[in-house]
Amino acid sequence: PIFSFAPFCARKTSALLCAREKLMFLRFFGTTTTATATTTTSSSSSLSSSRGVVSSRTTRTNSLLPYETKVGRRTQHHHHQQRRGGGVKASGSDDDDSDDDDGRRRRKVLLEVRDLKARVAETGEEILKGVDLIVREGETHAVMGKNGSGKSTLTKVLVGHPAYEVTGGYAKYKGEDLLEMEPEDRAREGLFLSFQSPVEVPGVSNTDFLRMMCNERRKRRGEEEMDPLEFYGYLSPKLDKLNMDPSFMTRNVNEGFSGGEKKRNEILQLAVLESEMSMLDEIDSGLDVDALRDVSEAVNGLKSDDKGLLLITHYQRLLDLIHPDVVHIMKKGKIVKTGDKSLASTIDEGGFAALG
Repeated sequence: PIFSFAPFCARKTSALLCAREKLMFLRFFGTTTTATATTTTSSSSSLSSSRGVVSSRTTRTNSLLPYETKVGRRTQHHHHQQRRGGGVKASGSDDDDSDDDDGRRRRKVLLEVRDLKARVAETGEEILKGVDLIVREGETHAVMGKNGSGKSTLTKVLVGHPAYEVTGGYAKYKGEDLLEMEPEDRAREGLFLSFQSPVEVPGVSNTDFLRMMCNERRKRRGEEEMDPLEFYGYLSPKLDKLNMDPSFMTRNVNEGFSGGEKKRNEILQLAVLESEMSMLDEIDSGLDVDALRDVSEAVNGLKSDDKGLLLITHYQRLLDLIHPDVVHIMKKGKIVKTGDKSLASTIDEGGFAALG
């Protein structure tokens, strides 16, 4: 089937979509149409991010982080209500004595996750079993763990993937209730998720796709939209930083791209959107040495004192190029250990068993 496109792609989907999900394709765009696209199918599982091409409504365990406190369990659905009282201090507040790093305390909290629990909507299997995480402005965090530990699920829940239901805890972004936002609004507010396996979108050129997303972000910030000529001038230096051939912009989104080209394209989207909170899910997978260096240099160039970065990875090689301030170890749906980059070195030398 052919679907209409409008000036922003609020969620990407994997190639495998059920008929119901296809009918919801770009629901929030209304009647504005700028292009048409045909979705592809494959045996991969459905993926989604906050700035892709589907829109639908998404229906806390002690943490070892020194700056977090235990929060009582609270069930959360669409009629999510913030817990009142209880004596739990808001993370990042001036009287938060759980954070013993004065310099870190002065930084504004971008992303706050407390005792977050979530399950697979279709089967009811609980994946997240009480995740606590705080990312402040200017910080780079890395989450490591074995396959199946819940790393990717955490990022999908945060961007509003409809395959998961939040059953407890809460998440705040820039102080606002993240779980009450529609996926497309999370994207417009600057929350970004890259894909492990980026989806192909036949019928939509890279340039149109990127300009749609860019202009939607600009509208949210009260800025004027860029016409095609202005956007090309804005895009060109970003292509140079990623060593991407400008001819890629005339091709359809990820169609016929190699694994490395798709990952470069993901980071190009990040650069265009200028997102404040970026989550990169195994961006190093499938990259050769040169591509990994180019992607890492581009990511490092996008880091700033008012932005946060969350890396999902298995390997220290990425963290040797994009240095994290904090490393978290995830196991069975929880963050079980937090420390500095030396944690990654320990894992690299002796595996997760070396952590005890």
